[in-house]
Amino acid sequence: MKAVILAAGRGKRLKEVTEQSISNKCMLKFNNKPLLEYSLNAAVLCDIKEIIIVVGYRAEEIINTYGINYNNVQIRYVIQQEQKGLVHAIEQCQEAIGNEDFILFLGDELLINPNPMEMVKKFKSENLFVICGVTEVEDKSQIRNTYSVIYSTETNEIYRLIEKPRNPVNNLMGTGNCILKNEIFNYIPYTPINQTRHEKELPDLIQCAIDDGKPVKLFRIASYYVNINTPDEINRAENLFQKN
Repeated sequence: MKAVILAAGRGKRLKEVTEQSISNKCMLKFNNKPLLEYSLNAAVLCDIKEIIIVVGYRAEEIINTYGINYNNVQIRYVIQQEQKGLVHAIEQCQEAIGNEDFILFLGDELLINPNPMEMVKKFKSENLFVICGVTEVEDKSQIRNTYSVIYSTETNEIYRLIEKPRNPVNNLMGTGNCILKNEIFNYIPYTPINQTRHEKELPDLIQCAIDDGKPVKLFRIASYYVNINTPDEINRAENLFQKN
């Protein structure tokens, strides 16, 4: 298995913050550590053979900081020349991933007390096609920024994923931390283009596999989660460290 960390986005909603710090948003520091490093550390725990980092905007900052090795795990970089969303970024990695399954991380997400090792074990022991990391939130409005999950409370099997739902049906918030079979690439051509963002979205890609009868389940991956895209989410992330 390989790890893929998506860190190519410009972060338009954080433009003022990143320009003041002259930094890729994935390199903004939380608790004195670059945001990207939280995903790197989680990836290393999963006993993977290689970390693939997708870079684009201010790519040189990430490459110069981490080089080709992190904690004795090889790093390979893939350049996403145009930022066309998560599915496009994953597609750019196909050659680098080869025939391996992969665990996905977003370079701009922060998970507190993550447990990716157990998620890997569940993915392998149950021979799943995809396993989606989720967290429980008190404020369902936060789910509008990620995706919602409709699932079986008995088996944790997912029936439907809803990208940026207007009215989340429960308190489970989807994260970008997922594990996917290599065959997920077969579903990219069939993934619809989101009519609002005009790009293919990760939940819609996974939904194509669900609709085809592939086994997809959820896993409660962390106690808290923030996908950092706005100044308010920066404040929320900083507050998490004060609580923990």
